[in-house]
Amino acid sequence: MKAEKFVKIAAVSAALIMSLSLTGCKKTAPKADEEDEKVAFAVITQRITESNLDDYLEFGGNIVASSLVNILPDASGKISRLMVKVGDVVQKDQVVAYIDPSRPGMTYSASPVKAPVKGTVTLFPYTVGEQVGTSTSIGQIGSTGKLEIHTHIAERFVSRIKNGQAATISFDAFPGETFSAHVFEVSPVLDTATRTMQIKLNLDSTDPRIKVGMYSKVRLITDKRENAMAIPFDAIVTRDGETFVFVVKRTGNENSSTGFPGIVSKQNVSLGIHVDDKVEILSGLKAGDEIVVRGQSVLAEGSPVNIVTSK
Repeated sequence: MKAEKFVKIAAVSAALIMSLSLTGCKKTAPKADEEDEKVAFAVITQRITESNLDDYLEFGGNIVASSLVNILPDASGKISRLMVKVGDVVQKDQVVAYIDPSRPGMTYSASPVKAPVKGTVTLFPYTVGEQVGTSTSIGQIGSTGKLEIHTHIAERFVSRIKNGQAATISFDAFPGETFSAHVFEVSPVLDTATRTMQIKLNLDSTDPRIKVGMYSKVRLITDKRENAMAIPFDAIVTRDGETFVFVVKRTGNENSSTGFPGIVSKQNVSLGIHVDDKVEILSGLKAGDEIVVRGQSVLAEGSPVNIVTSK
């Protein structure tokens, strides 16, 4: 009995010692929260500078001659000869075609059709043998010395269009090149079928490479902001109804492996126009501020950071 009692006491003592040892280990182990607080997040930053920001609309348009004049024959009959083709430059009163006014049993001399003005033949759809009348336009002559761009814009953009607005024009035929133009006519009415409005632009200078009928890409400047503060739109954070960015305060020298250390703070901002990947900042920031532009999604007020790249 004494031996059994001794064994039980020894077992209880061993269990107690083990329990105390484990308790001591738990007290000396670091807390997970304390470790997390020491983690610095890697971020990319950018210093704010003032620059011009232009809002714009983009659409396509066709190159047309600034003035078009119809070619009308003096007599009815069949076209017997064509003297010019589309693209030819003609002088006033130059013969462009002949009309045979003959009828069954009656033969007449061919009637010449003359160019009413000097210019370039932009349309000549008829062929030899086709019947035409004196009110039939067999073609068009345009003044290609001054070219226009005609296009239509959607109804929702009407309020953003006005005479005199500047535009840049580009063509697939001339990659990397742009040409300047401006709006000179805005239609006072909308097309009820397409819900669009026609606008016309003048090319500011002539270039012999630009041909009537070419398709152009138009970038129309609708709003210009000079000395604006624009930042990447992705730098904006929206949480709990607030719109803000993280401003960085550097706290030490650069480390070759981790970058510059710093601390971030939230700064509420008011936004202006949004152009491509940029957004205008109306208030909340100033030139020279350093903000986080990559890595901000994991940050909070007072988060430590390591600036690995600064733009």
